[in-house]
Order: sequence, then C-alpha cells, then structure tokens
Amino acid sequence: MGVAQRSRRWLVPVTAVAVVAGVGTLGPVVADASPNLPGITAQELLTKVQTAKVDGLSGTVRSAADLGLPALPGVEGGSQIPDLLTGEHTARVAFAAPDKARVAVLDNMAERVWTTDGKTAWAYDSAEREAVKLTLPARAHRPAGPELKPESYNPATVAKQFLDAIDPTTQVEVSGTDKVAGRDAYMLRLVPKTDKSTVGSVTLAIDSKNWVPLEVTVMPRTGKDPAAQLGFSSVSFGIPATSTFTFTPPKGVKVTEKSVPAVRQAPTPVKPPKAVTPKRPAQNAGDKPTVIGEGWESVVAFRDLDVPRSGPVGQLLANARTVEGSWGKGKILTSKMVNALITDDGRVLVGLVSPDTLVAAAPKAPR
Repeated sequence: MGVAQRSRRWLVPVTAVAVVAGVGTLGPVVADASPNLPGITAQELLTKVQTAKVDGLSGTVRSAADLGLPALPGVEGGSQIPDLLTGEHTARVAFAAPDKARVAVLDNMAERVWTTDGKTAWAYDSAEREAVKLTLPARAHRPAGPELKPESYNPATVAKQFLDAIDPTTQVEVSGTDKVAGRDAYMLRLVPKTDKSTVGSVTLAIDSKNWVPLEVTVMPRTGKDPAAQLGFSSVSFGIPATSTFTFTPPKGVKVTEKSVPAVRQAPTPVKPPKAVTPKRPAQNAGDKPTVIGEGWESVVAFRDLDVPRSGPVGQLLANARTVEGSWGKGKILTSKMVNALITDDGRVLVGLVSPDTLVAAAPKAPR
C-alpha cells in the first residue's frame, strides 16, 4: 500500500542507525526514587531484560516523534515525510508467541491494520479501501525481514534493538523508577559518550515484574523535548484470544492476494581463478547499505541512489550547505536528529550524527 511504501524509504536508514548505536559502561545503583522498588544494578537489570519472556501481551501504544525532518518546499504539511516519523499516533496492539501479532493504527478517523496469525498476514488501509492478503510459508522457510513488521509498534522490541547492540560507547545507568501504564518500572538510561551523536540519551522503562520494556524515550543532544517516544498507555500480559489475529475485510474493499516465497538454500558459489579479478556488481537502491564507524557515531551509506535534483527535493538541496573534499562534493541536509549528506555522484550518507561526522565518513563510502 502507498503509506507503507513511503514509510520504508525513510525508515531503512533511520532504523539501521538506531540499531547499531551501542550501549556499554554500567553505572551505579539508584535507591532514592519513587515508586519504592528494591535497588538493582544496571548489569542485573540488563540481564533480566535480556532473559525476559512473556507468552502474550496486548494494550494501547502511543507514539510521538519530532525528529526535526525538514519540510519539503511547496509540499503542504511536509506530506512526503512518512507520518510514522512525525506527530502523534495511537495504536491498539496484541502479540502472542511465537508469531502472532496485530497492530491497528488510528489516525484522522481512519484505520490501518497489520495482522498475522502465523500463516496468513493482512495489511488494510480504511482510507484507501484496499487490503493485501499474504500467504506465508512455514516459519522455518520464512525469509528474514518480512514485508510487514507490526513488531515496530511493540516498545519491548524497539527497546531491545538498542540493548542487543551493547558496546563500550555508552554510559548505562539505572536512573530511577516511575509509573508507566499503571505499572511500576525501573528507568534504564543510555547516554552516548561522544559529542558526535545527535542523541542525548535513550531511556527505557522496564516493567519491575515481567522485565519487559514498556516505553522508549529518545532525547536529542540539544533541547528539552523528546525527539521520539513510544510506549504503552495501557497493557495486559494475558495471552490474546486466537480470534484477535484473524481479519475479515469489510464489504467493498479491494483485496490483493500475494504469496511470500519460501527461502531456498543458495547454491555454493564458484570462486573465480586467482588470475581473474571479478568485476564489482552494480549496486542499486535495494542493496544493503554500508555501515561506517561504530556505536553512536555510526553512519549508514548508500550508493547509486537516484536522488531527485528537481521539484521539492531539488529546492531543498539547492538551499542546503555545500561541502567538498577529496571524496568529491555534496549537500548537507540537517535536522535536530537525522542528518544526511547527498553527494554529486549519487551516494547518500545518513546518521544520528553531526554534519561534520558525515563529511569525515564520506571518503570511506563505497562509490
């Protein structure tokens, strides 16, 4: 559907940068917080979160984002920037192990639904009056990175993307306790040790009984308001009914049916003779990006992207700061959180880093 396609274009670089931003050095115990919970170290809390397991949960998730992405000239409301990265949104969610999920996003009197029972997945947009039905292969033969990712609306999943990338680039501390969705929670705070990142801190609210992250708050390096916040306003840890994950399209809705192909084992590649230097295959927008740097200073680089040089994007680039070096010449697009370098030869470098960090990474970006 149109909304999902537009979202993926921006979500790929932003999510990639977020996942590689690591956390590390463990901080002290905090005992003078409310509600009154037993003292716990950052190491103990991390261990409990990493080993936590719940068979199901459901609730209401609220998200708010202000990444400072620039509005495109001549485009009212910046409508070409996906709404998942701007404004406030409410979703009803349900998850059940191992592969059942449902997310219903409510925006502007319209509803978008993603749901799967493990065998079939549906994507429905009430505003477009369209639905896509996907027949999924057996779990063991399912491709990595499925087309539909309702888990993106699960605060626990988003939080673990940060926790799973632990390295020494961040101070980690238990910064207190709080009430989230009516539940007692420990606050685990991650602070980058570098001034090259646009991220000031990431705070995870961890349920004190189930050890599941309930909320994620990202603060920018400058400013007092969160750049992004995703969390439960209400939550239940019971297993949702099986019927929760089924979907029947309303009358008059156009349904498109597709099948997700099963993953087949790739044949063993044949190595070329040593005397022959194989040519580098051409890369396109669908190829995997290159990650330059580590931790919070990571930059995601794409090449051979067809960046428009006319229309609204062209106007934005025309007003952007020009930078150049031994790597070539390009334009810097800046915002509160996400910065990008678009080079004249079709490379794009994106990161939650300062503009100078992007320029420093440019010589390492593949051509």
